[in-house]
Amino acid sequence: MTSSAQITLTVRISPSALDSRRGIVRLHPEVLDALGLHAWDAVHLTGARVSAALAAPASVQGAPGVVLADDVTMSNLGVTEGAEVVLRPAEVTAARSVVVAGSRLARTSLPPNTLRLALIGKVLTVGDAVSLLPQDLAPPPGADVSAARSKLSGAIGMTWTNELLTVTATEPEGPVAVGPSTVVRWRDEQAATGQDTAATPAPPRTGRDEVLEAEVVEEEPDEVPPPPVADLAGAEQAARRLTEWLDLAFHRPELLARLGAGTHLGVLLSGPEGAGKATLVRAVAHTEQVRVVTLAAPNVAVLRPDAAAERVREAVERAAGDGPAVLLLTDIDALLPAHQPPPVATVILEHLRAALAKPGCAVVATTAHPESADPRLRGADLLDRELMLSLPDTRTRTELLRIVLREAPVEHGVDFGAIAERTPGFVAADLIALRRDAALRAALRQRDVVEPQISEQDLLDALATVRPISMSTSDTLATGGLSLDDVGDMTEVKQSLTETVLWPLRYPDSFARLGVAPPRGVLLYGPPGGGKTFLMRALAGTGALNVFAVKGAELMDKWVGESERSVRELFRRAAEAAPALVFLDEIDALAPRRGQSGDSGVSDRVVAALLTELDGVEPMRDVVVVGATNRPELVDPALLRPGRLERQVYVPPPDAEARADILRANARNTPLAGDVDLDALAGTLAGYSAADCAALIREAALTAMRASLEASEVTAGHLATAREAVRPSLDEAQLAALEAYAGTRGA
Repeated sequence: MTSSAQITLTVRISPSALDSRRGIVRLHPEVLDALGLHAWDAVHLTGARVSAALAAPASVQGAPGVVLADDVTMSNLGVTEGAEVVLRPAEVTAARSVVVAGSRLARTSLPPNTLRLALIGKVLTVGDAVSLLPQDLAPPPGADVSAARSKLSGAIGMTWTNELLTVTATEPEGPVAVGPSTVVRWRDEQAATGQDTAATPAPPRTGRDEVLEAEVVEEEPDEVPPPPVADLAGAEQAARRLTEWLDLAFHRPELLARLGAGTHLGVLLSGPEGAGKATLVRAVAHTEQVRVVTLAAPNVAVLRPDAAAERVREAVERAAGDGPAVLLLTDIDALLPAHQPPPVATVILEHLRAALAKPGCAVVATTAHPESADPRLRGADLLDRELMLSLPDTRTRTELLRIVLREAPVEHGVDFGAIAERTPGFVAADLIALRRDAALRAALRQRDVVEPQISEQDLLDALATVRPISMSTSDTLATGGLSLDDVGDMTEVKQSLTETVLWPLRYPDSFARLGVAPPRGVLLYGPPGGGKTFLMRALAGTGALNVFAVKGAELMDKWVGESERSVRELFRRAAEAAPALVFLDEIDALAPRRGQSGDSGVSDRVVAALLTELDGVEPMRDVVVVGATNRPELVDPALLRPGRLERQVYVPPPDAEARADILRANARNTPLAGDVDLDALAGTLAGYSAADCAALIREAALTAMRASLEASEVTAGHLATAREAVRPSLDEAQLAALEAYAGTRGA
C-alpha cells in the first residue's frame, strides 16, 4: 500500500464484542474508499502515540467521521474516547522475529510456538499492548484458530483472554505482520542469553503497564502551538483569572511576599468533558511564556502503585527545572478518586506538595467530575483555588463555530447561529467533530471539484451522526424529525407541555422579568398506548433538546447506594448537556409512595435522591423533568407538590377525531384503496388507543401481503380482517380511575 492519503477521525469505543482486543478498527466504507484501502488492509494510526491495526468496514449506517476501536487500541494510541486520530494506509512487512513481555503467568505457561499461534494475522508495532485473543474475524491462510484457543486455554486456564503482552522489539522495524514462520520470543529469554540467570526477578508486569509507562509525560510547547487566548470563546473570564494568577506567581512574587501571601499556585479547573480545560491552561501559559509539563492522570492510574508514584515524581522534577513551569494533571479524579482512594494517593499528594513548595512551579489539575476527586486536593497547601468552565450557550456556540470553521473553506452565507441553535449540549470538542464530519461529507459530495467547500447542509447533515460527548453513554430518545405539529388533536396537552417545558428554556428572560421561577417539571399520565412517549419525541424535536430517556425500573439496583448514584449521575449528565429534558418513563416504579415497599428502603432512598435533585442546594438550570405513568396514584405525593412535578397533564384516550388523525398519520406511506374511509372507521374504534390504531394499519398491510405478496394497496376488507386480530386494549375501569384522578387535579 503506497497511497499517501490520510484523514482525521474521532475515535469511539467499539460496541462489538467480536472485535474486542483483536487489533481491529472499523471504518465507514466511504472512508476506506477515500484512503484506498480494502477490507482487512493495515492502517497506520497516530494519536498521542503511533500504532497500527487492521481496518475492517463498519456499518454503512454509522458515522463516516468516526473510527471504532477497542480499549487496548485506544490505550496503544494514548487517547480516550472522543479524541482525534490521524489515519493513513500502512506499509506492513512480514516479521522475521518478534520479542514480547508479559506477566509471570504468561511467561512460564506459554512456549513460543503457542505464543505465535495467538499473534498470527495481527499487525504489531513496538510499544503496543496485544492480547492473546486470536485474530479470528479474518484469519490468514494456514491459521488454526480453534487449535490456538485450545492450547492457550489449556496452558493458562480460563483467564487467558485477559492477558496482555507488550511488543518490545521487532525485526524488521516498523509495523509488522506475524506469520507462521515468525520467530516469537519472550523478552526475558532474550535478555538471559549470556547473563546471570540467578538474578532476582522483577515483579510481574502487564502489557498495559509497559505501554503506558513508555510515554506518559509530555512537555509543552507542542509542535502545534495552542490557540490564542482570544479564541477561547466562553472561557474568557477563567482565562483572565488564570493569567492574573500566573503573572503574580511567576513574575511578581515579591509583591505577594510583601503582602504576606504565599507564592504557591495550585488550581483545580473543572468543566464538562471536551470544553477545552487543558487547552485553556496551555494557551494562557503560552501567553505568559511559561512551560507546561502534562501528566495524563488516567494513564498513570492504571500503572502499578510504585510505577504511578514514580511517574508523578518524574513529572514534578521536570516541572521544577529551569524557568517557571506549570504541572498540568488532566482528569485528576481518575488518579485520586474521592471514593476508596488507593494507598499510593498519599504519596502522590506529597509529591504535589513538594512541587508547589518549589519556586517557579505551579500545579493545575483538570476534572469533569470535581465531586469525584479526592477532597484532600482542595487543602490549603494544595489546590486552594478553583476555576470552572461552563457549558457553552447558543451565543458562545455561534462564536466557537466561527472560530472552528475560520480556516475551512465554507460557503458564503452559512448561518452559524441556526446551527448553534441545533447543537444544545455541544462543547468545543463536539463542534470540532462536527466540522470534521461535515468536511468528510463535503469531500465525498465534491470528489471532482477543484475547490470544494463545506455547505450549511453538510453541517446540518453531520448533526445526525455527531453526538455531544455528554450524551455518548446515554440512552437518548430519537425524535425522528417529529415536532408537536405532527401530533394530531391534543391541543390542551400540547399547550401545557409547551408552557411547562419549552417556555422556561426558550424565554428565561420573561420569567426573570416577572420575578418567578420556571416550572421544574411535569407529570404525564394516561392509559397505556396513549402516546405519551410519542409526545416526548415530538416535544424534543420541537425544542431541539437533548433528551435523556430512562425507564424507572432501569435505575433500581440491589446494591446499597447504587440507585441513588444512578439518579445523581443522570441529572449531572443532563446538566452538562443542557438545555435538556429528563424523561422518566414508568416513574411509579422509580418513585413509589415511601414506606409502602418491601425493598429494604431502596425506593425510599431513590425518592429522596430525586427530590434532592429537583430542588436541592444546587438548583437545576436549563433542565426540565417529565415523568410518565399509567398509575399516578402510586407516585410519591412529595414529587407532585409545587416546585417539583407541579403540572399534572392528563393524556386522555383518543376520541373519534383523534383516532382519525392517528390512522391517517400511520397510513401516510400505505397505499389505501378507494373504498377505505378512515373517518368512518375511526368512529367505530371506541376503546382503541393510539397504539392500537397504529397496530391496526400494520396488521391490515400484513393481511394484504398474506393474500398476495404482489399486493399494491390496502382495502377496506383488509382493515375489517385486521380488526379481528387487533382488539381494543383500553380498560374501562382503568379509564374511569384515571378520569376520576384527573378530576381531583383539575386536569
